Amino acid sequence: MTDKALREEMVSICRRMNSSGINQGTAGNLSVRSGRSFLITPSGMPYDIMGPDDIVEMDFDGTYVGRRPSSEWRFHRDILKAREDISVVLHCHSVYATTLACHHRTIPSFHYMTGVAGGTTIRCAAYATFGTQALSDNALVALKDRLACLLGQHGQISLGTNLEHALWLAIEVETLSRMYVQALMLGEPPVLSDEEMGRVIDQMRRMSYGLAPDAEGTNDVARPREG
Repeated sequence: MTDKALREEMVSICRRMNSSGINQGTAGNLSVRSGRSFLITPSGMPYDIMGPDDIVEMDFDGTYVGRRPSSEWRFHRDILKAREDISVVLHCHSVYATTLACHHRTIPSFHYMTGVAGGTTIRCAAYATFGTQALSDNALVALKDRLACLLGQHGQISLGTNLEHALWLAIEVETLSRMYVQALMLGEPPVLSDEEMGRVIDQMRRMSYGLAPDAEGTNDVARPREG
């Protein structure tokens, strides 16, 4: 993908963050790995007026070209530097995820879809002032072996191998957060065992490679037709 096309897709994803309801106003930010550097959204610019040329190019040493980058550039840089398995960092203040984050609630495996974030829980990072190195350090701890986390009294971070994947995951995290908040109204819900979540996560990984979920007893007849 060309630099221009990547910038255009970033603008589109940012606007979809707002239209999907997971972000509001100038909150949230987005970054994408690009060669030996990365692209990141500018500071304080509403997405509906942001254009491809407003996207900021940053090096991993913290220098940049163009507009002033998002105030959260530190955790974007540090996550991309630490996680070679991902290419996109998406941060937003989705309402239900942020509600849980305000209570420093980790999302447990109350629903099997918690596994989409790569583990048995979606952790909540300890609070730190926005834009600081402390926040970045806390986020890295919460994201260990995970693709998403909450940020204490702040919002959520979702990671992806591409822009569409990161947006999809952010919406899933918000959906799970809403379900968990609603389930808590009836009391603390039961959680699935680590053993069961291991089976769930393994099945999700198989399906991500285009394979049917054919674990024992789950797919006895679905198979490609011969001839």
